[in-house]
Amino acid sequence: MTTQVTDETPHGIPDDPEIVLAARNVAKSFGAVQALKGVNFDIRRGQVTTLFGENGAGKSTLMKILSGVQRPTTGELILEGRPVEINTTVEARDLGISIIHQELSLAPNMNVRDNIFMGREIRGPGGVNFAEEERQTRALMKELEEDIDPLTKVEDLRLGQQQIVEIARALSVNSRILIMDEPTSALSASEVEVLFKVINDLKTKGVSLVYISHHLEEALTITDHAVVLRDGVMTAYAPRNEIDLEWIVRNMVGENFDLGSPPTGHEMGAPALELKGLTVPATASAGNAVDGLDLTVRAGEVVCIYGLMGAGRTETMECVAGRLNATKGEILLHGQEVSHLSIAERIAAGLVLVPEDRQRDGLVQTMTVGRNLSLASIGNFTKGFLTNLRAEAGIIDRSIREVTVKTDGPGAAIGSLSGGNQQKVVIGKMLATKPSVILLDEPSRGIDIGAKAEVFRILADHAKDGMAVVYSTSEVGECLAIAHRIIVMRRGKIAAEFTHDVTKEAIMAASGESLVA
Repeated sequence: MTTQVTDETPHGIPDDPEIVLAARNVAKSFGAVQALKGVNFDIRRGQVTTLFGENGAGKSTLMKILSGVQRPTTGELILEGRPVEINTTVEARDLGISIIHQELSLAPNMNVRDNIFMGREIRGPGGVNFAEEERQTRALMKELEEDIDPLTKVEDLRLGQQQIVEIARALSVNSRILIMDEPTSALSASEVEVLFKVINDLKTKGVSLVYISHHLEEALTITDHAVVLRDGVMTAYAPRNEIDLEWIVRNMVGENFDLGSPPTGHEMGAPALELKGLTVPATASAGNAVDGLDLTVRAGEVVCIYGLMGAGRTETMECVAGRLNATKGEILLHGQEVSHLSIAERIAAGLVLVPEDRQRDGLVQTMTVGRNLSLASIGNFTKGFLTNLRAEAGIIDRSIREVTVKTDGPGAAIGSLSGGNQQKVVIGKMLATKPSVILLDEPSRGIDIGAKAEVFRILADHAKDGMAVVYSTSEVGECLAIAHRIIVMRRGKIAAEFTHDVTKEAIMAASGESLVA
């Protein structure tokens, strides 16, 4: 039955032989911040245990402890009824525990084969058996239904394909416990279907899985048991047949709420962004990623661009922002052609982009939270080699409040934040430049339902103040959040255009997608 967790919830060495790995009274502190507070957690043989919770709830911290990335401050881990210490990822791997991290941990300058077998190369009499590694890599790609050459450099793959490589690496270990932290965040709908087939196959082989996802409806399709963390404490757990979406949301955030609605109470202004015949060549194949696109976005308007992987959403965003070059067409910002401007010049003119891959393109990992937030606005508080630290501090403090970043302070390392809070930093950094047009490519990637609502509220508020907002998404539910208009892209062209009053089925049908049962 559904259980609300209390201090009296039983714990200790489990007497259920189906519990493969158990965490008992596990706590983890980072300085004054207590990420986990006496958590008890069970992983069952041949089943999927899904872990739900907002950003900062402690999900990733718990998984890092189970997989040897971090050690608990207090508490113990019990594997097959025996207490164990897992001090490193190598020890975890030797015990049969693997993890697919939320943030990709690939070496971009190495090829796919070498990434998959890095640190555990297949050796023969003559050294590393590259031929066997390549054979196994091709077999893994076939299992995942991906046509990726094992000798392709990871940096030449799109983000979704890099995620597939991360998944393939974990599958290659033949683990008995596999932890998946946001494995579908960069995958297309068809790739998600394939992954779920793989998960069901692993279950039949007795592999135990822990699944973490902010795609709540998606996660429900494969869940056997659900666990909810909130503020470092387990608040509820239940078998799949006793839970629904409302149960998850209620236990995560305490109430059932939506992602917002299109902002009202203001008049839209003149065209802020105009794309006329925009054509962008494909980077990894022949043809065009974007083919003759026409789009006008007015001041104060919120436009959502929806489409499957390969539809041309990201290429459109990156071309408008100056990261990709168009072969044809015009980009007008308040009536002025900006195609000739650099990225920095476009930012100064009021046109900014929140990129899809925050780790690679949105953050500087060696900088603090504050310096990441102020980086795009550096011209506002520097003159020559002199920095006005008071002005910079003001920008940072306003940004932290505006996008509600959960942090110890501006001096905290950016890596100390959860994935969702890192995403908020990227959004806050661009909003700090005071743009008139903001583009956001998958702004909710790695953000929980509560944080999504906060981000969409912030964007809606800025639209009321006259900002033009364009965001892309591969989650059809997000199309119906705050967008006045929904643009559906397919194979580089606009396939359909809707107002907010449209069904999910109509949006997905226009994109060439079908609902996943």
